Amino acid sequence: MAQEIKVKKEESHGVFKPALLKRYSLDKVFAIATWVATFFGLVILAILLIDVFSDGLPRLNWSFITSFPSRRPSAAGILSPLVGSIWLLLTVAIIAFPLGVGAGIFLEEYAKDNWLTQIIEINIANLAAVPSIIYGLLGLQIFVRWLEPITQGRSILTGALTLTLLILPVIIISTREALRAIPDSLRQAGFALGATRWQVISQQIFPLALPAILTGTILALSRAIGETASLITIGALTYIAFLPELSLKGLQSPFTALPIQIFNWVSRPQEAFQTNAAAGIIVLMMVLLLMNSTAILLRNKFQSKR
Repeated sequence: MAQEIKVKKEESHGVFKPALLKRYSLDKVFAIATWVATFFGLVILAILLIDVFSDGLPRLNWSFITSFPSRRPSAAGILSPLVGSIWLLLTVAIIAFPLGVGAGIFLEEYAKDNWLTQIIEINIANLAAVPSIIYGLLGLQIFVRWLEPITQGRSILTGALTLTLLILPVIIISTREALRAIPDSLRQAGFALGATRWQVISQQIFPLALPAILTGTILALSRAIGETASLITIGALTYIAFLPELSLKGLQSPFTALPIQIFNWVSRPQEAFQTNAAAGIIVLMMVLLLMNSTAILLRNKFQSKR
């Protein structure tokens, strides 16, 4: 009996050995392919960064940051585009975060699973993949033309509202996924202790999901700060020699942004403007890294508390 079992084991090992070897070989091929793809992406990124820094660092100085754009490349700076980008970023964050998170909480925790909710979910998923220029056309019609008495046309508020529409689907989807990752046992435990739905969400579910929600918000704002097509569509200017007021009235003033100014310099044939564009790209990356670092610190702080 023992001899028959031994024979059967040897036969089974003989049958499965080629299949196992084939699977291990495919695993090695896949691992090598992923390493090659990762290395290729890193090499391209390194080449781009080296090219940008080699061209832009000699031009990057305090005068470049504190000067307004000019038709003379040697006197041109990025003060108004830099301030415009910061204005846009703060306004978009203030508008988009509560709207996106609130919509995600409602759809995930309160809305019933019916045909209307399913239609809304499908549309939100589709809107996340719509090209940014479509949002620019939408913002041009709604915020520039229809709501001109409120936004004053091509203003910072118009740009912020347009970018808010652009990133809202991403924030909503990331919020829903973060809430969905929290075990239902926590909700049931809260309900069993007599807590209301809002108490369970606000005191148990939302604090646990907040780090993941902030991650999605960081990605969405990173897309917004580098957006160009939608801002060009709504009429962002490329030459502004003044700074908007730090008030609600300042939100209704004309604006420009770093991606717009960089696009303008890149489109010019003079080599000096190309150098200015490289320096502007470095500043834009610094702003993006500073924003992401701040958001990541906040995320880690909330995560460590829980």
